[in-house]
Amino acid sequence: MNKFYPWFRSDNLNGFIGLAIGLFAVLTLLYSVKFMAGHRRLIEYYACIVLTAVASLLVIFSNHLIILLASWGFLGLTLYLLINMGDDKASAAAKKALIIVGGTDALMLLGIGIIYYLTGTFQMDKIKISLSSNGFLLPLCAYLCIAVACFAKAGAMPFHSWIPDCAQSAPVPVVAYLPASLDKLLGIYLLARISLDLFVINNAIISIILMLSGAFTIIAAVMMALVQHNMKRLMGYHAVSQVGYMILGIGTANPIGIAGGIFHMLNNAVYKSCLFFSGGNVEYRANSSELDQLGGLARVMPLTYISCLIASLSISGVPPFNGFVSKWMVYQGIINNWQMAENRWQMIVPILCLIAAMFGSGLTLASFMKLIHAVFLGQPQAKQRANLKEVAWQMWVPCITLAIICVVFGVFANQLPLKYFILPAVAGVGFSGAWYAGFSTLLIIIGLALGLFIFKFSKEKLNLRQDRAFIGGEDMDLRIHPVTGTEFYNTVSEFGALKKIYSRAEAGFFDIYEQGKKLISAAGKVFQYLHNGILPTYLVWMLLGMLGIFFILLR
Repeated sequence: MNKFYPWFRSDNLNGFIGLAIGLFAVLTLLYSVKFMAGHRRLIEYYACIVLTAVASLLVIFSNHLIILLASWGFLGLTLYLLINMGDDKASAAAKKALIIVGGTDALMLLGIGIIYYLTGTFQMDKIKISLSSNGFLLPLCAYLCIAVACFAKAGAMPFHSWIPDCAQSAPVPVVAYLPASLDKLLGIYLLARISLDLFVINNAIISIILMLSGAFTIIAAVMMALVQHNMKRLMGYHAVSQVGYMILGIGTANPIGIAGGIFHMLNNAVYKSCLFFSGGNVEYRANSSELDQLGGLARVMPLTYISCLIASLSISGVPPFNGFVSKWMVYQGIINNWQMAENRWQMIVPILCLIAAMFGSGLTLASFMKLIHAVFLGQPQAKQRANLKEVAWQMWVPCITLAIICVVFGVFANQLPLKYFILPAVAGVGFSGAWYAGFSTLLIIIGLALGLFIFKFSKEKLNLRQDRAFIGGEDMDLRIHPVTGTEFYNTVSEFGALKKIYSRAEAGFFDIYEQGKKLISAAGKVFQYLHNGILPTYLVWMLLGMLGIFFILLR
């Protein structure tokens, strides 16, 4: 990349992200060979996939803000085109994504304009703006404008609502490729880049804003995921929730927390793509993504089940998988902030964020217990018992590949991803707590082996009685009324104040896109009322306008 300097630049941070983009592009193309076969816009689809990869590489390797902005904006176009290739609701989801992402791109343009005004250059490695000096409001405005664009691209709240809609309506390879992996990589990469290089984050207010935004995104999104009945929509909300850990890690503004946030960005792209590919396999065979229409697929789709199970444990932060390691680092970053607090008030934010992060992991595990039971372990639906089998190798190879990475990046975290990718990108990382992945993994394997041995021994010795299932004393035929995990947490949405919050969320009350539509519609009605076609009304407005001009000129 040196011969392309100063337009492009390669370093420890963008180097491994470039490798990840290439990996996800190859796996998506392989998966699409079978899943997208026969699609009427196949040439356009593959062209958009390749162009998205090229534009993503331009974004991360760019050392010039104008090149970055142009490539970033081009990705909004390919995102719109790819989402629009889905079902009959895909057009609305694509429009929503384009408006949210494109609207925040306008703020990014404003932020870059302010940076040029302050520094006189677009060359990123020559920009270093302090946020704590006198007159910091203009630099703060520039930082927040670009940060908002990063939030929208990654899917952080309140710019998140396009991701669940996209997950439900867009083709599965598109969701696994963009909202699940590339958009997270690009959004969090740019947030890390501006926080580490372009700006000096020595302002406690910025750190608090990022940490609270991350904590809120974790809890709010996982609470929405908990009550979803559609598999892809549930995964979509988890794609939003995981962004909170990345923002929270970067917001700690200390090396271990930032490294954890960046590592979680990479881990999330791996297990989230694996989850969407696995969900696509289920939809491809069962012709449904509704949880109450699925069940008992573990026996007929074992490779999909294993890969989905590993990815589910990874996203839930269960050791020894990769999601645990990056969350563990984020926790340490939060604890470091708490230890360095100078007074009680500065301790409150880290404590709240740590509680939110750990509680969010528990709720993530709970919601994926629901998904795994409903899809793979529950009673099979009558109409699905015949002609179900594992998908073709082009579709299970990406799942198994990503599942293996989840294991390797967890068990050998210190030897591989941290040593070669993460720690070289963030200087000064010191671990305040030890996690011996290899030894812990060995103990987990020994524990599982002992458990299986005891179960086998007890089963042979004990005389177990099997009986029919019954509820309330009445027999229940599971073939007619199969038990699924769909209703596991419905009581959560019916509990006190949560019931009102859930009902408003489903109605779009917290959706910035829906509220923006209502605001624009209301403003349109006001102008429609004022422009009523009556001549005296127009004369009054002309007179008031002239008076306003005279008042300004005569001051």
